[in-house]
Amino acid sequence: MIDYIYLTVLLPLIGFLINGIFGHKIKNEKIIGIIGSSTVGVSFLVALASFFQMLSLPVDQRKHVVELFSWLSAGGLNIKFAYLVDQLSIVMALIVTGVGFLIHVYSIGYMHADKSFWRFFAYLNLFIFAMMNLILGDNFVVLFLGWEGVGLCSYLLIGFWYDRKFEKGTTSQAAKKAFVVNRIGDFGFLLGMFLIYLTFDSLNFQEVFSKAELFPISGTVYGFIALFLFIGATGKSAQIPLFVWLPDAMAGPTPVSALIHAATMVTAGVYMVARCSIIFASAPAIMTVIAIVGLLTAFFAATVGLVQNDIKKVLAYSTVSQLGYMFLAMGVGAFSAGIFHVMTHAFFKALLFLGAGSIIHAMHDQQDIQHYGGLKKYMPKTYITFVIAALAISGFPGLSGFFSKDEILWNAYAHGSVLLWAVGILTALMTAFYMFRLLFLTFFGKERFSHDLHPHESPAVMTVPLIILAVLSVVGGYIGLPAVFSGENGNLFESWLSPIFSSAERRLEVYGSHGHFEEILLMMISVAAALGSIYLAYYIYTKKPEIASKTSRKFSKLYRLLLNKYYVDEVYEATIVQPLQKGSEKILWKIADNKIIDGTVNGAASLIDKTAALIRRFQTGFTQFYAFIMMVGIAIALFWIILSF
Repeated sequence: MIDYIYLTVLLPLIGFLINGIFGHKIKNEKIIGIIGSSTVGVSFLVALASFFQMLSLPVDQRKHVVELFSWLSAGGLNIKFAYLVDQLSIVMALIVTGVGFLIHVYSIGYMHADKSFWRFFAYLNLFIFAMMNLILGDNFVVLFLGWEGVGLCSYLLIGFWYDRKFEKGTTSQAAKKAFVVNRIGDFGFLLGMFLIYLTFDSLNFQEVFSKAELFPISGTVYGFIALFLFIGATGKSAQIPLFVWLPDAMAGPTPVSALIHAATMVTAGVYMVARCSIIFASAPAIMTVIAIVGLLTAFFAATVGLVQNDIKKVLAYSTVSQLGYMFLAMGVGAFSAGIFHVMTHAFFKALLFLGAGSIIHAMHDQQDIQHYGGLKKYMPKTYITFVIAALAISGFPGLSGFFSKDEILWNAYAHGSVLLWAVGILTALMTAFYMFRLLFLTFFGKERFSHDLHPHESPAVMTVPLIILAVLSVVGGYIGLPAVFSGENGNLFESWLSPIFSSAERRLEVYGSHGHFEEILLMMISVAAALGSIYLAYYIYTKKPEIASKTSRKFSKLYRLLLNKYYVDEVYEATIVQPLQKGSEKILWKIADNKIIDGTVNGAASLIDKTAALIRRFQTGFTQFYAFIMMVGIAIALFWIILSF
């Protein structure tokens, strides 16, 4: 099946074309939903069959290139449209198609009766097509095609409800903000690609990475390449300072938030860093920058998430924080741990977003958790699955998030520093607190909503995907059991990915230099912190709710600072957006455009007009005048000829 991996890309494209061209004529929601979902579901089956085929092959034969056609050829540049199937790409393919299929099915119920139902599924299929190109691409150009494609789909889906408003304006403005901010990162990514080609004379992954491993190249060159690529990653994966687009992206439909802005697209930057691990391992200074930026982003977003009241905004800042964790892993050389967290995060964060969508659906688009309360008895399936997801993201022992989060924290301690680990633990503590604050305010306590809303459980087409994701959130971590628990078998997930990262780890000299006792001790501290945070949230928001209001009044300035997200958007607006707009208006428009460009064009036209008017004076229509001019001309010509001798 590996040779047919292109079907995982082609089938969603077919779904996009069918629904995009004929959807408005089909009109039947079931048919549209089946077309959109089945194309992704079959893609998942193809990826799964390819995975099992890879398992049956020897380790050194698991990398496979499926070449489709020669795409670009100019001078020494020869780009083939080809897909790389290896241990890393197949894991990502299973995540994208598997979680994507569940979200497509969920969307059939969530988007019921929407006037553009067919358009929504067309866009979702187009996104899967672009994302699969990104993760399967055999070279930087195909990857960049998918990279830009998912950016386009993000723009289309954030602004899907173009006639709706949210707290900062219209959904169209949120979509434009995401598009513009991502262009900044994409410019850095392009610079990195240009420098890669100048350095290695190729953009093919295998050629570039083999040369990077063997050729003596200046560390400064590696540093610039890694820095430019990381700038691209900060845009796509919402890291400081380009994170501001992701919270506003919550203006789109909730399934979009689950698929694009939690489980798949935002992890593209993490995947790209992992794919280019040998390049980043050759630039240790940039690796340190990645770890610090990731940790700062995780901590920053977690503090903001503590006080948000919009259910999707809490989850949005949680996503930014968890992405920071993934970059922390990349920065300390724990590439496998970072990808492991990509997988587990896809399970429980998609579940959280879809659970939030179920709640919003039941509460008739009300998203303020201060107007929820007591929903447990109305929505038992949503409640149970939401609890599982909250426990998983909090690092509750035995659930998927526990294994992946603690693997990152352990590597931050073992190969980074105690400070990185300590800030990571503090971030995990805040994560558990704000997630259970959200849960208790939503499902527990007195009902704070009008009973005219009549909250109810969502239909099976929405709850079944929740249950499947809940199961994955429970069992998904066991394929990555740390060596301290798995004994001789070791960490299966790490062993699966080790051929991809072996060169980078050798260059970084990442070896286990600490004992199991330390690992277990740190794990126990992490669990104690998570459980303590959960109990604190339970005590404040169910037993003594007055504590929350008293605390917010006592620390009112800090509370307002966090509630307004450190005023980062306002600072950007004042220091970047407004100066650019005013400069564009006064300099580019009024001077460069109106006076210089338009002045040149209009001036040339005016000059021709005046010249023509002057010439028209000689066109009198009188034969005598033309004869006179002719005689004058002949006389001048004769006079010139005589003088020239």
